[in-house]
Amino acid sequence: MDVFETLLVPFRWLVSAIMVGIHDALGAAGMPPTDGWTWALSIIGLVLVVRAALLPVSLRQISAQRRMRLLQPDLKALQDKYRGKTDPLSRQAMAQEQMALYKEHGTNPFSACLPMLIQVPFFFALFQVLAGIPAAARQDRGIGAMGHAQVLQFDQSSILGAPLSASVLHGSSGDPAAVAVLTVVMILVMIAAQFITQRRILARNQPAEGAAIPFERQQRMFLYILPVIFGVGGVLFPIGVLIYWTTTNLWTLGQQFLTT
Repeated sequence: MDVFETLLVPFRWLVSAIMVGIHDALGAAGMPPTDGWTWALSIIGLVLVVRAALLPVSLRQISAQRRMRLLQPDLKALQDKYRGKTDPLSRQAMAQEQMALYKEHGTNPFSACLPMLIQVPFFFALFQVLAGIPAAARQDRGIGAMGHAQVLQFDQSSILGAPLSASVLHGSSGDPAAVAVLTVVMILVMIAAQFITQRRILARNQPAEGAAIPFERQQRMFLYILPVIFGVGGVLFPIGVLIYWTTTNLWTLGQQFLTT
């Protein structure tokens, strides 16, 4: 087991435990334990739990973005001050003054990435859990906090004909067309939600001078690069992971409308 696998072990247990807890609660409420929609709702519930826990971080992120917007004129003045100066001493002085500005205003250009970075281990842990379910079902074992019986339930579950553990490139006994259609639909929803969110961030933080400061360039990069990542990653990930990813993007979009 490599270092990355070792680091993800507690996250796999936490992710699978939350899913199992929600799944059992839905079963107690009357939903069929073996139904694909019960497991799909447990994944959506996982998103709600993780994102609700991250609300304090997300609110601090929004505050940091506002401070970054107020900082933009000072950054533009700093860029103008050192424009055309490429010698090492000038570059070092500019970097030091820039860091001093960030410290003074209590923000930095990567503050918007913090909630996303915190979610990364949960995302990869969920991917490992769902991607490992077919093998665990064949090998008569559990995975994470999921017992073998629950692994078999999940492996045999599907929504709209698409197994939750299947992906476009790694299908299962389900309908390949259903997997492809559901994957495309969720990728489009993910891209649309992410694009609208980033456009709102850019519009809100557009500098009055129209300067291409680092924060603006970072957000514009997200605007065009993340849809490519969603499109490429979407065909690799199981349907269950796409449900998580799509729900996360919709949460982020809704949070943008409610907090700005």
